[in-house]
Amino acid sequence: MGNRYADWLQQALQDLEQAEDSRRSNRHEWACFAAQQAAEKSVKALHLYLGQEAWGHVVAKLLQELPKEIAVSQDLIDKGKVLDNFYIPTRYPNSHPVGAPFEHYGTIQSEEAIRYAREIIAFVRAKMA
Repeated sequence: MGNRYADWLQQALQDLEQAEDSRRSNRHEWACFAAQQAAEKSVKALHLYLGQEAWGHVVAKLLQELPKEIAVSQDLIDKGKVLDNFYIPTRYPNSHPVGAPFEHYGTIQSEEAIRYAREIIAFVRAKMA
């Protein structure tokens, strides 16, 4: 089987589009989750592009595990950490002391999540160029 990095990147872009659609529909919890997924899948695409496998769902860790020749700024890793906070709590009510996930996320979170996902995707694309 060939290297499927392009499939991962295309799905990342689709997930980013879903994040934007969810934000416009005021489904901010889904926008945050889809943004996290977009970032995660794009970094996995870069790992595959470089000929290595990547496992897990922690964007910051996936960025840190890139080869040393790929300079990743601490700022980008920190943005990955923000996105990592949207992986589970955006979907499960028992991740919060009270209330359903949709009650805990709004435009501030979804706009930030989408912006950070875009930055990570741009970083990935630049490294693949």
